[in-house]
Amino acid sequence: MPADSRPHDNLPVQSVSELSGALKRSVEQAFAQVRVRGEISGAKRHGSGHVYLALKDADAVLDAVAWRGVAQRLSVVPEDGIEVICTGRLTTYPGRSKYQLIIEQMELAGEGALLKLLEDRKRRLAAEGLFLPERKRKLPYLPAVIGIVTSPSGAVIRDILHRLADRFPRHVLLWPVAVQGDGAAQQVARAIAGFNALPEGGSIPRPDLLIVARGGGSLEDLMAFNEEIVVRAAAASTIPLISAVGHETDTTLIDFAADRRAPTPSAAAEMAVPVRLDLLTDTAALGARLSAAVARLLSERRLRLDGLARGLPEPRGLIETASQRLDDRAERLALAIQATLKDREARTTQAASRLRHPRDRIEEAARMLVQHSARLRPALDRLLERAGETVARQGQVLDSLSPFKVLERGYAVVEDRAGRPLAPAAITPGLKLTLRFHDAVVDASADSGPREPGRKAPAVKRSPTRQASLF
Repeated sequence: MPADSRPHDNLPVQSVSELSGALKRSVEQAFAQVRVRGEISGAKRHGSGHVYLALKDADAVLDAVAWRGVAQRLSVVPEDGIEVICTGRLTTYPGRSKYQLIIEQMELAGEGALLKLLEDRKRRLAAEGLFLPERKRKLPYLPAVIGIVTSPSGAVIRDILHRLADRFPRHVLLWPVAVQGDGAAQQVARAIAGFNALPEGGSIPRPDLLIVARGGGSLEDLMAFNEEIVVRAAAASTIPLISAVGHETDTTLIDFAADRRAPTPSAAAEMAVPVRLDLLTDTAALGARLSAAVARLLSERRLRLDGLARGLPEPRGLIETASQRLDDRAERLALAIQATLKDREARTTQAASRLRHPRDRIEEAARMLVQHSARLRPALDRLLERAGETVARQGQVLDSLSPFKVLERGYAVVEDRAGRPLAPAAITPGLKLTLRFHDAVVDASADSGPREPGRKAPAVKRSPTRQASLF
């Protein structure tokens, strides 16, 4: 058959973009509003804020995306393994020839899935240590300022204020928030962090205690207080925090992170402050006991003082006796002074009588000096005579030891012209010498130096004889 006679040759030719656009319009018109139930898989938040995920069941997988504005308002945080019901529309993505669900709303698929989500979240946060008992702080006994995080229009705030007014009125700061719906969790978390960020001594007083409260409701209504952002804010609070969410049977994750859980908002107010009338009654009772104890103590001290006073003598008698003793001592002191002065006068007179006139002592010293002088002269002469004899003997010994005594036997002393004796080693040829004999001094000169043993002594030239020194 010729090519121009084929049955499909009359179909218009479309580009890929035209066909993809037609398919996109068909899908969007046919599935403009759908509700899909499935388990979340591969949830990922892009840097742009969009959330990409896949919904799957046993037989199929559907890609889905939640744009940034919708992702911020979702009541359920997308997590893998959660079964949800998503409301939105189907569209195609021509760039990859795929279709996907544009999510506009997301809710948990039944209470069982919600409970599983909460249990998994609780287990994960507990593993991080956010619920440890040692993290719990003690509540202040009587806080000056109480911060309350709740809805400003509900009955909860009125119940708390009424209960505080009945028990012990305190200064209250209200941080209004939405307690359910989109954005409620973020508002509650920001309120807790905002109270903690208030500076000490600022224009707005910093609370000593926080109460996060909400009335009862279904599990879905209380979901804002199960969100991870709220739990982490409560755990990070440096201000002691009481959670009062729902009724007594309701339990949320913030209860585990709070420092104290109250079954109701009114019970939270009761935990926050004591009863003022009870304090007044207790204070009055303690005051009465203190007054009675002081009265008993004073009475005992008075009795003891009276007993001690009876054992003491009369003060007037003590003073009179001491005064009389002082007068006696003063009289005896005056007499003693007079007697001492008289004794010292007598001893001075006696000592003066034994003293001699200085002139007499001088005359006596002169007589003694004359007597000693007459005895001193003969003794001095004898001393000089003995000293002269000793010097003569020493001179004889010295003369016998003098080297010049040897010269009388014909020897001579060799000296230089300065009169210093010379050793043989010091004699050099041509050296001017002096020969000192017993009775004369002769000038000479050396023809040669000292000789070796066995050699002939060097010749010495004599000069005319000169008279020896008399000294």
